[in-house]
Amino acid sequence: MGPRTFKCLIQGCFKEGLFSNPCWTLHLSCRSKANPCRRRSKNAPQNLRFNCTGLKYLEPMYSSIAIEGGIGAGKSTLATWLAQDLRAECMLERFEENPFLEKFYENPDAYGFSVELSFLADRYKQMQQAILGRNLFKQRLVCDYAFAKSLIFAKVNLPKEEFDLFKTMFQMMAAQLPSPEVIAILNPGRTQQEAQILARGRSYEQALPEGYLDRVAKGYEQHFKHARGSRVLWIDTSGLDFVARPEEKTALRDLILAPRKPGVHRLVAAS
Repeated sequence: MGPRTFKCLIQGCFKEGLFSNPCWTLHLSCRSKANPCRRRSKNAPQNLRFNCTGLKYLEPMYSSIAIEGGIGAGKSTLATWLAQDLRAECMLERFEENPFLEKFYENPDAYGFSVELSFLADRYKQMQQAILGRNLFKQRLVCDYAFAKSLIFAKVNLPKEEFDLFKTMFQMMAAQLPSPEVIAILNPGRTQQEAQILARGRSYEQALPEGYLDRVAKGYEQHFKHARGSRVLWIDTSGLDFVARPEEKTALRDLILAPRKPGVHRLVAAS
């Protein structure tokens, strides 16, 4: 089959909807001895690459990815870059709009329930807007948090009676939201985590209570022991510094996008 015939065949498949699933990106090898270059047809879909040799491989392009991890793990930095790289919608947590956040760090006992309830309501609102806003041009979503973050931090920050009430509210909301296909949990190691917290310069984070980061880390470990239908990726990023060395983000991208069945996976990112 010549390249022109093959191209027409593939374009016909797209026309008939055979490759219409937005969760998959089709790659076609375009390399031969006579034509070593790799080129894209002007009329081809954005995610389609042509060449003489036919189908090369199918790469799963998950439609919803949540980047997670402790405070200062690099979630927002990676999520922003990944969304741009995948041409996906990016949804970042609006922590600066929480009126109780700084007050919570000053007086956790007095403002714990208020800060967690405010985060819960705003995250739910963001998720609902993202679901309703999906269309032909915005099929993929990358977030710098999973909705379960609300439950994890509430368990760390609230006394049992308040947590039980909070959990009931959380479960009612969570039942109306789809789980991310991939939840990538970044673990940069304590030394790097503390350095990144210091570097970003949020005044209210500079005097965290002793043991607080450990309690948050334990909360993540307990909650994400089970996959709950998602691909939960525990990624050791201690060997990377993608904030200082942006080129290392590609290593994380490749780990996150690799084909995997739902389940808990422990991985190490190497530069």
